Amino acid sequence: MSIPPNEAAKSARKEEPLTVTVRVMGREYSVACPTDEHEALVASADHLNERMTAIRRRGKALGAERIAVMAALNLARDYLALKGHAALAPQQAEAIEKIQQLGLDIDSTLNAAD
Repeated sequence: MSIPPNEAAKSARKEEPLTVTVRVMGREYSVACPTDEHEALVASADHLNERMTAIRRRGKALGAERIAVMAALNLARDYLALKGHAALAPQQAEAIEKIQQLGLDIDSTLNAAD
């Protein structure tokens, strides 16, 4: 089965990466990404810019490379926490226990009110 020429051209255009310019800490970067990931790339760049700018404001004259590494470490930790990584489990276990206790307290309070 062959694809008509017009359809093949449309399909090829869909697969061509889109070049997007994003701004992080005042510098522009051109990044290629699939068309359907454009919005995610822009949102990611905005989030990274916010995190790096916050680190720059808190730090004492840190260089851009150090700020980038610190932001990457913070984002990696957030990612691992969301995945439930074992190294972060003690903090999560404590938080889960507190949430469970709050649930019991709420249930107890609601039952007492009835």
